[in-house]
Amino acid sequence: MSNAFYKVPPAKNEPVKSYAPGTPEREELKKTLKEFMKAHKDIPMHIGGKEVRTGKTVSISPPHDHKHVVGQYHKGDKSHVKKAIEAAMKAKEDWSNMPWEQRAAIFLRAADLMAGPYRAAMNAATMIGQSKNAYQAEIDAVCELVDFFRFNVQFMTEIYHQQPESPALTWNRTEHRPLEGFVFALTPFNFTSIAGNLPSAPALMGNTVVWKPSNTQIYGANMIMEIFEKAGLPPGVINLIYVSGPEAGDVIFSHKDFAGIHFTGSTEVFNGIWKTVASNMDTYKSYPRLVGETGGKDFVVAHASADPKVVAVALARGAFEYQGQKCSAASRAYVPASIWKDVKKHLCDDLASFKMGDVEDFSNFINAVIDEKSFDKISNYIANAKKDKDATIIAGGKCDKSKGYFIQPTVIQTTNPYYTTMCEEIFGPVLTVYVYDDKKFEATLDIVDKTSGYALTGAILANDRDAIVLATRKLTHAAGNFYINDKPTGAVVGQQPFGGARKSGTNDKAGSMINLLRWVSPRSIKENFVPPNDYRYPFLQEEKKGK
Repeated sequence: MSNAFYKVPPAKNEPVKSYAPGTPEREELKKTLKEFMKAHKDIPMHIGGKEVRTGKTVSISPPHDHKHVVGQYHKGDKSHVKKAIEAAMKAKEDWSNMPWEQRAAIFLRAADLMAGPYRAAMNAATMIGQSKNAYQAEIDAVCELVDFFRFNVQFMTEIYHQQPESPALTWNRTEHRPLEGFVFALTPFNFTSIAGNLPSAPALMGNTVVWKPSNTQIYGANMIMEIFEKAGLPPGVINLIYVSGPEAGDVIFSHKDFAGIHFTGSTEVFNGIWKTVASNMDTYKSYPRLVGETGGKDFVVAHASADPKVVAVALARGAFEYQGQKCSAASRAYVPASIWKDVKKHLCDDLASFKMGDVEDFSNFINAVIDEKSFDKISNYIANAKKDKDATIIAGGKCDKSKGYFIQPTVIQTTNPYYTTMCEEIFGPVLTVYVYDDKKFEATLDIVDKTSGYALTGAILANDRDAIVLATRKLTHAAGNFYINDKPTGAVVGQQPFGGARKSGTNDKAGSMINLLRWVSPRSIKENFVPPNDYRYPFLQEEKKGK
């Protein structure tokens, strides 16, 4: 039995390996990539600790080589959603009653497995399934997810340590109960770390989970589930299913035990979920927790005092790492006329040096976008920009899906600050630049603030401190993660808690204690050591009459 206050190992950010030529990690990763590309994985669902195969299989191909099949997953239906809920509810009592340090140990072990023996496999699965280069896979699939596991354990202990004051003769305490019911985790394709954190954060706090990943991330999701089970996660705590969104939603959002959703995806889908949950409120035992990180139309504002080369690098990295398929990717930029010529030259020079192609060639900075639907959407924006009078493509613009879904990093210069690609989320390697009059810096900040309904990330690049102060103040609500003299991507767990407001989500800050608080329901307990034995309060006593 637990009879001590346990101190967990201090959380530290997992070091990022370089994968430079001659390093052992590079050699191991290249070997694992070749093995995975040759193999044909048969990927089941995981319900109640059992592998579930339906025989209705869907092929998995790398986005950069869509004719090559690396595996297949077994597609489920509504019956599997129901079974997953049943398994989650069956596991709930034992899991919620498990001592917190035992739950912590499972995820700490998962972190060490991921950072150690599974490191190459995690990276290879993400590189193949989601077309990420080695560095993007490393910072995502290993380092960030390991950080989530370790820091969430630390945040959990901090939550449990927060206790109320107790006056004489009483003991006040707060317990943080798991939610009453099950949690639904709906995860995106673009970050393996998000796919792993969305089900594990509620589970760590004692909840049981039904997890539906994006179909284009199943290859990596299966690897995460394998690590969970290897780490000793009990059956039914996290149940991994591969079903369509509507099928999952029909069952889950009409279930009396639905307690909350942990979501990352499009604003449109999250809005639909919110409406559905609202219309079904009479069904649920309690008000479900709706936690969502949605879209972004992230900005970079350069001031005339900024270094043009610094601006160019922030745009090149911020807009085009992982093909711009980050919720935080820079997709609109505002550059003053006085430095635009130099910024443009540096940026175009950088883009000209980008190599694009297969993930197995480590010299490729750019790989493929996730699928044909995404390719068609992005290429359509580029095609329209080539025809529109207020837009000029100054770099890139070529698209080819003959072998993989490759879109050349593209920079559009516009004369209209409200041009389509300045306003709409594209989610691809397209950056639009508006060049403004140096004298209109403050007015441009107003444009930045009202151009988009999103408010996820943004950056100000300047050497003038007054300009930084002004931008920070005027753009207070324009970004949940705001960067000064840096690109608007690359939030680190425990350093920059991530999330945005407005149409970018509920801003519950993954990578912080704030997020974990959403997965518990506190109970205040007061114990009276010397209870009263008379209902009368002192004020009721009669005053003594004078002699």
